Amino acid sequence: MFDFRYHVVSLAAVFLALVLGILVGVAISDPGLADRTDKQNLRDEIARLEQRLDSAQIREESDAAAAAFADEAYESVMDDRLRDTPDIALIVVGSPEDDAVEAATAAILDADGTVVRMRALRVPIPDDLDETASPADLGRALGEEFVAGGETPAWDDLSSELVLERSGDFEAPADGVVVVRAVQPQREQTARFLRGLYQGLEGSVPAVGVETASVETSAVEVWRRAGLSIVDDVDSPVGGIALAVLLSGAAEGHYGIKPGAEAAVPPIEPVPPPPEDTGG
Repeated sequence: MFDFRYHVVSLAAVFLALVLGILVGVAISDPGLADRTDKQNLRDEIARLEQRLDSAQIREESDAAAAAFADEAYESVMDDRLRDTPDIALIVVGSPEDDAVEAATAAILDADGTVVRMRALRVPIPDDLDETASPADLGRALGEEFVAGGETPAWDDLSSELVLERSGDFEAPADGVVVVRAVQPQREQTARFLRGLYQGLEGSVPAVGVETASVETSAVEVWRRAGLSIVDDVDSPVGGIALAVLLSGAAEGHYGIKPGAEAAVPPIEPVPPPPEDTGG
C-alpha cells in the first residue's frame, strides 16, 4: 500500500517541480514579461504550484514514515495471529506461479499458519464438464467441499479435468480460505462456475480474495458480489497484515488501496496470550 502511494506522490512532486522550474525560467528569460499585465497571474501560478509541491513532499514524507512503521510493526502484529485458525486452504484460478500466491503464502506463514491444501484450477472449464449439474451448482459444490474437507465426491470426479496443480489433501477442514485469480476475467459458463465456486467458499469460515496492488485486471467487484472479503494489496506489509487479521476472524470487508476499500486494514485486536500449561 505505502510503496504504491509513495511512488505516485514522488512522481507528482517531480512533475510539479518541473513545471515550477519552467515558469520561473520563462520569467527570467523574458525581461519584458514584468511589464505586461499577466505579471501577477504568473506570480499567482508560481505560488499555487509551490504550495502543491510542498503538500506533495509532505505526503511523500508521511507515507515513507508510515511504510517504515509498518515494516517495524509487521512482526509483532503477525506473531501468533493464526494460532487459533492455522489451517488455511488456498485456491488459485489459473497458474499458481503468481505474485499474489507468493505474497499470500508468505503472510500465512508469517502469522504462524499453514497452507493445508492448494488447488490451482484450469480455466476455461470444458463444455461437457458435468451434464448433470449447472456450472454454478457445480462450482458451489466444489467450494463447499474445499472448505469442509473429508468426503469430496465432486473433487474426486472432476480433478482430472479441472486441477492444474495441487498440494495437500482433504483430510482436515480448513479454518480459512484464500482465493487468487491469476487469469483474465472469464465468460459464459466458466464465469458462472467461478461465481458458484466463490459462493461455496463463503460462509462457514473466513474467505478472502487477494490480489496485488498492480494487478492488470482487478477481481474486486467479482469477489464483492460473491460475498468474499478482499485484500487488494496483499504484496505490501499492510496487505499481509490485513489478510492475517481477516483469516483470524476479524470483521469482513474490502481492505487496501483501491476504490471502494473501507480501510487499509481491519480493526486489529491484540493476540491473546496462549493458555497456560497447568501440567499434570
